[in-house]
Amino acid sequence: MKGPEIVLIVARADNGVIGRAGKLPWHLPADLRHFKSLTQNTPMIMGRKTFDSLPGLLEGRRHIVVTRDTGWDEDGAEVVHTAEDALRRANAPHVSVIGGAEIYELFLPRADRIELTEVHLDAEGDTVLDSFGKDWRETRRERHEAENGRPAYSFVTLVRTR
Repeated sequence: MKGPEIVLIVARADNGVIGRAGKLPWHLPADLRHFKSLTQNTPMIMGRKTFDSLPGLLEGRRHIVVTRDTGWDEDGAEVVHTAEDALRRANAPHVSVIGGAEIYELFLPRADRIELTEVHLDAEGDTVLDSFGKDWRETRRERHEAENGRPAYSFVTLVRTR
């Protein structure tokens, strides 16, 4: 029996940076809208730091938090301690994995698709996500030019080639 479709939702600068001090190092309203459309009505799997970085609970989505801290609990979070527990708890045909770097690396070997926002800049940050490897094929790219002081970016869909 095949498990759920696992989709990594990632925003990454050209130099691999995905975060700075627990936040995104850029502000792209179009990417936030894109994120919402991709994750709406799906369970979101994330690490505790990613949960803490959210502005609050995101409406229309379950928040499944993978943490090693067995004593951690937060209103609105469904706490689990392994990737397998997260997938069991999600119990859905599609799940969105939204970060951070350790969680992406944990789920990458079993991911089916990556929805990547390439932010076209070399960002300063303290969290980096390496490339995804050779097992991916680009099936869609939508480029957006820089405007209003915000960097250019591309929405890219990658699917596993297995």
